Amino acid sequence: MKLNKWTVALAAAGLVSLGQNAQAEEAGNAVMTAMSKTTLSGFVDTSLSISEKGANQALHGRVPYQSGEKMNGINLDVIQLSLASPLDESDWAAGYAVDLLFGPDASAYSVSTGAEADDVAVRQAYVNTRVPVGNGLDLKMGVFDAIIGYEGFSNRDNPNYSRNMAYNLQPFNHTGVIGGYQVNDLVSAQFGVANTGGNILMDRADDSSDISYMGSIAVEAPESMGALAGATVYVGYMEFGGGGDEQQNLYVGSTIPTPIDGLALGAAWDNVQNIAGNGGDANVLAGYISYQATDKMSLNGRVEYLDGDEGVLFDATSNGVAVDSEMLSLTGTVQYDLWENVLTRAEVRWDSQEDGEGLYGGDDDIITFTLNAIYNF
Repeated sequence: MKLNKWTVALAAAGLVSLGQNAQAEEAGNAVMTAMSKTTLSGFVDTSLSISEKGANQALHGRVPYQSGEKMNGINLDVIQLSLASPLDESDWAAGYAVDLLFGPDASAYSVSTGAEADDVAVRQAYVNTRVPVGNGLDLKMGVFDAIIGYEGFSNRDNPNYSRNMAYNLQPFNHTGVIGGYQVNDLVSAQFGVANTGGNILMDRADDSSDISYMGSIAVEAPESMGALAGATVYVGYMEFGGGGDEQQNLYVGSTIPTPIDGLALGAAWDNVQNIAGNGGDANVLAGYISYQATDKMSLNGRVEYLDGDEGVLFDATSNGVAVDSEMLSLTGTVQYDLWENVLTRAEVRWDSQEDGEGLYGGDDDIITFTLNAIYNF
């Protein structure tokens, strides 16, 4: 250990002990070693949205934080700050991840804590460990993103700004434990348990038999399949409460490369039973297309169809009569990355209520336009 002259002088005067100083230095080195493995990242997400209807018009099938309140104005959507220490390749690796949300969209998560809506929330916070069983069993304990769904919370990770209709029927996150296992180069699986179905941070099941469980399996096409090499099929299942009398989500999704350079396809099917425990069911089918036109420009499209029971999307029509939820939605996005670290895109979305009850201010459909700019750091 190297001591500076000031430390030696203090020791000579009896004001400090060299042993204590050595311990402090060792502790400081341990902290710095831990911090050296930690990464800081995040994003700032903003948007400008325009609707042909008023700002108070409900946008059926969209998540609460992308509804009519954001129309006809400029928005700060959310700021995410992430701290993480990822697992290394060692047998007994350990790490953690924390995603904190700030801004209006964070209220979707702060409400889910059971408290009053706030503009600060925890998206994820978990400890990640590895157990050297077989190829290595990776375990997460804490709060983590839901394992089902083609699209996720972060706008930047989705092909379009607005979410698909199925996302509104899925949990956002879970408080629980989940294990991930890489069976081989092509097959991976997950299985976990959670306090409840999701979204309510630190919520508790009534008893152990009501704990929710989830699982998934992903398969990737091998190189021997030629143009289809790298295609994936993902199947995930989630049952709230574990007893069969609560909501159940089944998700099947696939991403498919094509022989055309830069062109990829995707598909998703969501089957949701007993939504929110109220007995309603829904099926959502979605198709995706993505084309990387140039190094900076990409084109993304999505078509969706939702067929659900009464009350899934519409509580009642304008004349007070409940109707089945049936909707068709088309979304198109042009993304152009003009600035470094900035995602910029323009989206047009058309939603149509197929039952013809005029729930969009007397009309059966609505068109919205959104400019989205996200800075990643």
